[in-house]
Amino acid sequence: MIRTKSCKLLISALLSLLVVAQVQAQSAEEKGLAIAKERKSRDLGWQNSQAEASMILRTANRQEIERRMRLLTLEMQDDGDKGLTIFDQPADVKGTAFLNYSHAVEPDEQWMYLPALKRVKRIASKNKSGPFMGSEFAFEDLSSFEVEKFSYKYLRDEKCHDQDCFVVEQIPAYEHSGYTRLVTWLDKEHYRAHKVEFYDRKNSLLKTLTMHDFKLYLDKYWRPMKLSMQNHQTRKSTDLVTHELNFRTGLTEDDFSQAALKRAR
Repeated sequence: MIRTKSCKLLISALLSLLVVAQVQAQSAEEKGLAIAKERKSRDLGWQNSQAEASMILRTANRQEIERRMRLLTLEMQDDGDKGLTIFDQPADVKGTAFLNYSHAVEPDEQWMYLPALKRVKRIASKNKSGPFMGSEFAFEDLSSFEVEKFSYKYLRDEKCHDQDCFVVEQIPAYEHSGYTRLVTWLDKEHYRAHKVEFYDRKNSLLKTLTMHDFKLYLDKYWRPMKLSMQNHQTRKSTDLVTHELNFRTGLTEDDFSQAALKRAR
């Protein structure tokens, strides 16, 4: 009996050593990719959502402009998500709407509806590094996270916002990206992104995105209620603050067509 228990303990110890050896044998690229896949797998199945939010733009002199908007999102199977953003306030942007079809491999498709012109304008692929509605968010920042959009490299473990985090480098696969690389901090418990550094085409730090006030929805899905983008080169910043967020509200693909974009109010 004692011999049997000893054998079981020995086998258990050997299996543990094998798992550790396998983890240690991972290259930095393999570990980075594994972290990205786990991040994505933990955020599948939410279906759709609707939110009311504010975009707060700040100049280098801390002058503020607030815009109120609605955000509709649809989770897609085997591809990137679809999103529709509708601006409600102030009057100079009221009725402006932005439609985004994220893709895992192909370039994202994006359109803007401009009420003053009463027409839809397609955003060209090479222009997606430009600012969205004068904010510090670029058009390409508004895409859903898809593993295939980047190559990855695990850099280190580090504390971030009092969390034990992985630090992972992401190299955009998108040829017209405005970034040479992104460095992302993800907590080890939930694989939530807490901070992202964006490096420009000269590989200089351009801006930093930080996520705050995470809330849990449907007992599974974490969402930050505040996203802050700080541009280090212009000293401008933009906050996206979510006031209300609801999931599984019955949205369908019909709500994300170009026709829906034109009639968005």
